[in-house]
Amino acid sequence: MHNHATCPPPPREADDRTGPDNRMSPDNRMTPGDFDASFTADMPRLRRRLLALTGNPHDADDLLQETYLRLSRRARSQSLARQQHPYAYTCAVALNLLRDSWQHPSRRERTTNQLPEAGWDGGLASYEASATALALLGMLSEKEAAAVILVDLEGLTHDTAGDRLGAHRGTVQRNRLRGLAKMRAALHH
Repeated sequence: MHNHATCPPPPREADDRTGPDNRMSPDNRMTPGDFDASFTADMPRLRRRLLALTGNPHDADDLLQETYLRLSRRARSQSLARQQHPYAYTCAVALNLLRDSWQHPSRRERTTNQLPEAGWDGGLASYEASATALALLGMLSEKEAAAVILVDLEGLTHDTAGDRLGAHRGTVQRNRLRGLAKMRAALHH
């Protein structure tokens, strides 16, 4: 494993953090504000480390967020101890989360070719999107609308769309670009 794959080990601390009944004393607990300040200071360095480990900025950001959520819950519940080396502790938590995702692949996101279920709005968003698309297509000439529909909605190549329309691929491409420009302009107004 590469040298950058591990965080510096947190130093061993004496058990003077706990009182006689083995509870953490209030002065050794991190407040949510203290935790946010500490995490914000360590975040760029931790993100670079996670990016080096995952090789994917999205995975690194997801892991960074999960680390923050895990530790901030503890800070809010006043069960997070102050650390002599907060970066090492935070890094160890992040690495444990990463290791856990490797050991339990069922917890990772999976790509699928199935669309998610309709939202709670009963399909209103889908209807609004369809109505907007139809209104925008109605603003285009027949040739522009046909090119946009065949290439962007049906996923055909310019050549295949040109064959269906009896036009050259360059004509289809020009009509499509003109149509998309008109649609963008209408959306921005």
